[in-house]
Amino acid sequence: MMKIQEVTTSSEAKEFVNLPVRLYKNEPHWIRPLDKDIESVFDQKKNKTFRSGEGIRWLLLNDKNETIGRVAAFIDKKAVNKGNDQPTGGIGFFECVDDQQAAFILFDHCKKWLQERGMEAMDGPVNFGTRDRWWGLLIEGFDKPPNYQCNYNFPYYQNLFEAYGFQVYFYQLTFCRAVNGPVQPRLAEKAALTAEDPDYDFRFLSKTEMPRLAEYIHEVYNKAWAKRGDNPELNLQQAKLLVKQMKPILDPKLIYFGFYKGQPVSFFISLPEMNQIFKYVNGKLNWIGKLKFLWHTQMKTNRKAFGILFGVVPEHQGKGLDGAMVLKAKDVLQTQYNRYDEYEMNWIGDFHPTMINVVKQVGGVVCKKHATYRKLFDESKPFKRAPVLK
Repeated sequence: MMKIQEVTTSSEAKEFVNLPVRLYKNEPHWIRPLDKDIESVFDQKKNKTFRSGEGIRWLLLNDKNETIGRVAAFIDKKAVNKGNDQPTGGIGFFECVDDQQAAFILFDHCKKWLQERGMEAMDGPVNFGTRDRWWGLLIEGFDKPPNYQCNYNFPYYQNLFEAYGFQVYFYQLTFCRAVNGPVQPRLAEKAALTAEDPDYDFRFLSKTEMPRLAEYIHEVYNKAWAKRGDNPELNLQQAKLLVKQMKPILDPKLIYFGFYKGQPVSFFISLPEMNQIFKYVNGKLNWIGKLKFLWHTQMKTNRKAFGILFGVVPEHQGKGLDGAMVLKAKDVLQTQYNRYDEYEMNWIGDFHPTMINVVKQVGGVVCKKHATYRKLFDESKPFKRAPVLK
C-alpha cells in the first residue's frame, strides 16, 4: 500500500532531491540539477515568493518504504487571480514511476491542499517563483539535454497529466540553430530601415558600459515586457540581483543593446549555457564541483549559447530594431568571435506569435516543446487557453 508524507525533515528534503537521480540513472540526456538550486526554491530565507505565498512538498512511498514519487504545491497570492478566471495555484517538481495510481495520489494531494486554500484550479508543472525556471512539462525534444534550470522528464509524464484531466494552457517552445548558419533575408531588410536613421546605434556592451547593465535591463524590460500578459514589473534592485547572478558567467559578446539618441531601447541578451558545464559536477557545487566548474569555464569547453531576453520598447517596434540587433550579433559571433557552435532560444510561449516570427527569421527551428497544463477543479466550467499577446 502506498503512503504519502510531507517533507519536514532534512533527510526527507534530501530524499526529495535524490529521487530523480535514481529515476534517471539510465537516461543519457538528463543532466542532474544542482542540489542547491532545488533546495533554494523551498528555503524561505532564499525564495522571496514565500513573502506572498506558501508551499508544501510530499514524498510518495511504496509498501517497501521506497520513495517512488514526489511533488510540491504552492500558492503565490500575487498571482492566483492575475489573468485568471478563477483563483489558480501551482504544482511542480513532479517526479514519479510509471504508475497512474501513484501519480494520481500525488495530484490528489495537491488538489486537496489547494482547494483548502480557496483555489479553483492548478497549473503544472510550474515553479514557485519566476517563469524562466522549472516551468512546463517536456513533451518533445527528449533527444536533447535540458538547459540550465529547465525541466527534463520522461515521455510518459504527459499521459499521467492528461489522464488526470490536465489540459494544455500554453506551449513553451525552444528554438535551436547553428551559430554559423544563415538568417532570413527579411532581417537585413529590417536592419536597413534603422541604418537610415543615424540616431540608432547597435552594439555589444563594452567593459566600461558593463556597470550600467542592470540599469539598461531595468529600463528596456519594463517598457517592453512589464504588464504584458503575466509579466510583472522589474525594479532596479531586482535587475541588479539578476546581473549579480549572471556575473560569474557573463560574456559581453553575447549582450547586445539598441540605443536611440544614447538611450537603450532594445536588448538581445544571451549567456553561455551552463548545464554544459554543470553536467560534470553531479549536482554538487562543493569544493570539487567548484574546481570542475572553474576548469571547464577556463578551458571554454561549453560551445552552446542560450538566449534569455529579447525585446523592443513599444515606440520603437516595427522599425527594424530586431533585425539590426540580430545582424550585429551575427557579424560578431560568426566572423570575429569563434566561441560558440550552438544557440538555443528558450521559453517562447505559443501565445506570442510576434516573437515566434522573429525567432524563425533568425533561423531557429523548434527543437524542444514544453507544455504548461491547467486543471480546473470544476470540470463543468469552460476551459480557456492562455490569451494571445497582441
